[in-house]
Amino acid sequence: MSNPWLAIDVATAPAQRAREVRRAWERFIGGGSRFGSSDTASPESTSVREPIAASWRRSAAAGVDPSGLRIAPVVADADETTARWEMHPLAELAPLIRSCLAASADESGHLIVVSDANGVLLWVEGNPRVRLQAADSMNFAEGTLWSEGGAGTNAIGTALAAEHAVQVFASEHFNEVVQSWTCAAAPVYDPDTGQLIGVIDLTGEMSTVHPHSMAVATATAQAVEAQLRVQMLRRDGRLLARYGDRLVPGTEPRALVAPSGRVVATQPLGWLPELRLSLPPGGGQLPLGEDRSLLAEALGCEEAYLIRAVPAVSPRGRGGTALSLDLLGRGRAEAELSGKRLKLRLRHSEIVTLLCANPDGLTSEELSVGVYGDHARAGSIRVEISRLRKLLGDCIEPEHYRLRAGVTSDVAQVCSLLHRGDVREAASRYPGPLLPSSMAPGVVREREALESWLRQSVMSAGDQEALWAWLQTASGSHDVAAWQRLLSNLPFHDPRRSLAASRIGSLRARTDPPSDDHRPHVTPV
Repeated sequence: MSNPWLAIDVATAPAQRAREVRRAWERFIGGGSRFGSSDTASPESTSVREPIAASWRRSAAAGVDPSGLRIAPVVADADETTARWEMHPLAELAPLIRSCLAASADESGHLIVVSDANGVLLWVEGNPRVRLQAADSMNFAEGTLWSEGGAGTNAIGTALAAEHAVQVFASEHFNEVVQSWTCAAAPVYDPDTGQLIGVIDLTGEMSTVHPHSMAVATATAQAVEAQLRVQMLRRDGRLLARYGDRLVPGTEPRALVAPSGRVVATQPLGWLPELRLSLPPGGGQLPLGEDRSLLAEALGCEEAYLIRAVPAVSPRGRGGTALSLDLLGRGRAEAELSGKRLKLRLRHSEIVTLLCANPDGLTSEELSVGVYGDHARAGSIRVEISRLRKLLGDCIEPEHYRLRAGVTSDVAQVCSLLHRGDVREAASRYPGPLLPSSMAPGVVREREALESWLRQSVMSAGDQEALWAWLQTASGSHDVAAWQRLLSNLPFHDPRRSLAASRIGSLRARTDPPSDDHRPHVTPV
C-alpha cells in the first residue's frame, strides 16, 4: 500500500489485514518497544505501517495499558465539556462539519467526533446504538481524553502526535479493547495563529472500515480551515477599516498586526522581515537590528497592534520616556517612569486605570462619569490631569486624554495573554483584583469584567496549572468551585489534593449555617 497513513485499500481483505496486524501487535506487546526499529525484515513487522509502529512506541513509552483495563480517562464533567465546546473555535462550524460528514457517517454507521488540541472529546454525534456501544465498551464519550497518552494509538491521538491525517484499523489500536473499532481523523489548523486547534474524526465498528473515510475526514478539515480563513479575512477587513488610517501618518514604516502576531498590512509593502511577530503582552518594544527596533502599540481592546520602526534604545540612554503601570492587586497604582518608582494617589490611579482601559482616549466628561459617576465634574478631572502630567510628563496626551503609545501596564499584559489564549501565563501574572480599594464606577466595571473573564477562562481551559495559578490569587483562594474542580482533576499522587480538600472544608465551614446540634439552647419561658 503506497500511502502509509491509510490503513486499508479496496484490494485488501479487512479480516486478513486484521489478523496480520494482530500477530504483530501480540509480538510487540510481548517483546517490548524494540519492535518496529531493528526488526523491519520480519513478516510481522512489515505488516505494520511506520506511523502505527511509531505510535505504538510512543504509547508504550507513555505507560499506556494495552490490556484495556484503564483507558481514556474522564478529564472534564458534562458542564465543563459543554463550556469548553461553546468556547472552541470549531463549535460554530459544527453545521459545516455535519453537512460534510453526515451522509458518509449515516451510510457506514460511523460517529462524527471533534476533539480539542489536547485530544479531549468535545462533540460526538451519530447513531444512538453506536454511540452507546462506544461509550460502554471503550469510554468513547465527551469529556474523555483520547490523546496517545490517554488511550494509546488511535486516529485522534495519532493525528495530534504526528500532525497528519491518519486511519487506524482494528489491532493497529494499541489498547486491546479498541481493536474492534476503526477510525480516521484529520487535524485542523487555525490560519490566524498557525496552531493546531483540534481534530475531526470518523469512528465506527471494525466491519465498517473503508478507505474513503480518511479522505472524507481530510476534506472536511480542509473545508473547515477554508471557512476559518474566510472569517480571518473578514476580521482583517474590519481592522483595516477601523485602523487603516494609522498606517498613513508619519515617515517611519508601519504595520497593522493581529493579536496573534500575524501581519495584516504594511506601509510600505514588505518592509517587515517576517510575516508573524512575537508580540510582548500589552505592547512594547521588539528588537529589529542594531540601529532600529519595533514599537508595538495596542489598538482598541487588544484587537490589533500598530507596529512602528523606531531608533533602538541606546545602552547608556533611552529613546523616550518609558512608563509602566502596576494596577493589579494593590490599593493604589505604582508607576515606573524611566527607572524611577512612583506611587500615585487613589484619584490619579483611577484616572490612569480608565485611560489604560480606553486606549483611544476619553474626554474630561467621560472620565468624570467613570471616576465620579457624574459628567458634571469634568473641571475636577482637568485639574487632576494637569497634576498627573506634572508627574508623568508627556505620557498623557493633552487634548483627547489618552496614554502615549508605548505605555505599558500589568492589566494590558493580562488582557493580551487572555486574547491569545495563554490562560496559564495570564493567571500567573494576575496578583489580584484591579485597584480593589477603588469605588469609582468605571474602575469597578473594569475590575469585575477582568476578573470574570480570567475566571471563566481558567475554569474552561482544562489546564490544571492555570487553575492552580488562579487559586493563588486573592479572589481565587476563596473560590470553592475552583478548588473542587482542582481536586476532581488532580491525579491521586499529587500532593496538592490534600491542600484542596482541606481548603474546601474550611471554606464550607465558613459559609454553611450551624446544625441544630450546635445552636445555643434557649429555655422556653
